[in-house]
Amino acid sequence: MPNRLAHETSPYLVQHADNPVDWWPWSAGAFEEARKRGVPVLLSVGYSSCHWCHVMAHESFEDVPTAAYLNEHFVNVKVDREERPDVDAVYMEAVQAATGQGGWPMTVFMTADAEPFYFGTYFPPEPRHGQPSFLQVLEGVSAAWTDRRAEVAEVAGKIVRDLAERSLAYGAPDLPGEEELAQALLGLTREYDAANAGFGGAPKFPPSMVLEFLLRHYARTGSEGALQMAADTCEAMARGGIYDQLAGGFARYSVDREWVVPHFEKMLYDNALLCRVYAHLWRATGSDLARRVALETADFIVSELRTQEGGFASALDADSDDGTGRHVEGAYYVWTPEQLREVLGEQDAEFAARHFNVTLEGTFEAGASVLQLPLAEGVEDAARLADIRARLLAARALRARPGRDDKIVAAWNGLAIAALAETGAYFERPDLVERATEAADLLVRVHMDEGARLSRTSKDGRAGANAGVLEDYADVAEGFLALASVTGEGVWLEFAGFLLDIVIDQFVGEGGTLYDTAHDAEKLIRRPQDPTDNAVPSGWTAAAGALLSYAAHTGSEAHRSAAERALGVVKALGPRAPRFIGWGLAVAESVLDGPREVAVVGPPDDAATRELHRVALMSGAPGAVVAVGEAGSREFPLLVDRPEGAYVCRHFVCDAPTDDPAVLAERLGGTGR
Repeated sequence: MPNRLAHETSPYLVQHADNPVDWWPWSAGAFEEARKRGVPVLLSVGYSSCHWCHVMAHESFEDVPTAAYLNEHFVNVKVDREERPDVDAVYMEAVQAATGQGGWPMTVFMTADAEPFYFGTYFPPEPRHGQPSFLQVLEGVSAAWTDRRAEVAEVAGKIVRDLAERSLAYGAPDLPGEEELAQALLGLTREYDAANAGFGGAPKFPPSMVLEFLLRHYARTGSEGALQMAADTCEAMARGGIYDQLAGGFARYSVDREWVVPHFEKMLYDNALLCRVYAHLWRATGSDLARRVALETADFIVSELRTQEGGFASALDADSDDGTGRHVEGAYYVWTPEQLREVLGEQDAEFAARHFNVTLEGTFEAGASVLQLPLAEGVEDAARLADIRARLLAARALRARPGRDDKIVAAWNGLAIAALAETGAYFERPDLVERATEAADLLVRVHMDEGARLSRTSKDGRAGANAGVLEDYADVAEGFLALASVTGEGVWLEFAGFLLDIVIDQFVGEGGTLYDTAHDAEKLIRRPQDPTDNAVPSGWTAAAGALLSYAAHTGSEAHRSAAERALGVVKALGPRAPRFIGWGLAVAESVLDGPREVAVVGPPDDAATRELHRVALMSGAPGAVVAVGEAGSREFPLLVDRPEGAYVCRHFVCDAPTDDPAVLAERLGGTGR
């Protein structure tokens, strides 16, 4: 009989609906039940494409004796970290403080007041490598709860007090300037992997936000070193196993520093961020590789992640059936020489093995290889290669596909809207702009209520119960602002304004700091607040960027001031930890450049207007905002009372209007490619 998770909107929670564990979703009722029964709460946090979450579920949560023990001695709560990033952040902070490390699945034991007292991540079904079995942990926690309750309460209280005392004191909220950005660049240069590109060692993650900073820094200063690090990292990733060489799209990260073997899940947020980065790299350099990867990644997002409702699903799993009934990581993507011969025949298989670096020993496991692209563009026979790719793709399509997490996360869809709108505009792909607009429509219809408050997730056109967090408001506003610039539809600027007014009203704290949850959100043991980038831009720095863009469009001093106060944390962290505040550094580049405000006034169907609009969008000027419309239009404040022509303003000064695309490109510091 299904448990309480059967009707949740999270596919991850629904996957556990038939467990013998009597799961509860995170809710007041779960803690009330624990209080009534006098037992502790087991909190298990994971997400749909998490490999070890599935392993622990199979080994322990599907095991009837283990489930019986859990049900007798605990109230068991299951959380999808992608639905409740606030719950995840608060307890992950506690786990990391207590153990020095974290990860998923996250396992937390707590009192009925949600105060944690014992932590872990994955626990095996039997003792292994000095680690106790999950059942041993459960027995130990239960014994401590029964025999040493006062001690447990004391530990829990101390943990909560320690968390409450943590603060983000970073001095006066001053803007970062040239000195801090130069120090950040120097820090990145020191951490740069000159042999393999990217930053740091293994595992190596796509540094999307840092790449955006490097491209903006190059655009503003002409720093060739910044451009080279960005371009070389983009090329190394695009040639590596982290990129799907057959169908496009990036995996979550590389387990090695050479970008060869990925952790195979594909996340919407990575692909949205990287699609935009490669499009911006092409805008800066004209690189054919950047163009190809931007378009292939956009097409992957649309073809593989788009849902029936017009939004974009969260992720594809790493695991799939390897043909023997076993779920194996990477099974869908890897190839042996023999598999190539079966599909391609001897000669083409040899050609493909050489081109994609498929070896007898294998670059992955069990003699299989992850496809790479070690050879330079244009070296091989393009027609032959296209035919081989098509045949391999057709053969791969017959394999069992990885599962898809179909929930729509507002923030990540905001990132996808921005990426698809800009990529569609740059490469004259109106279909991509249409897909971005449809996703934006879904967010307005399903996720946004009458007061412009956002739901974090939806599934099958039904909004989830969880409130949007700061990153949802910020990233959706970012997507709407990009869509407004590309389409010339002022309604998207208006919707962005609604969301950013809520950011100022509900998320801003003392001195301009930002919280991840709203003032009126559910109260947890600590109010989460984190300015550092992780897999996505932090809500804090994403909000700073969207507030700044909206202020440039509208002249709103309140939004500009909120953005500048929020950037104080970048002045503090940028020189010390640039890899972890890349989006904040990118926004700081926009402040130093203005950002520039571009108004293109003219008949929308006129070729000259379209050309000026394209030149404006193609500008690499950091954070430049673009408004387009006919004379007399009031859809955008930047268009009001302006006759036909193109205008560039910054720092309260405007150039004379021009109708010459070359002059406009020069004023924007770009090529107008």
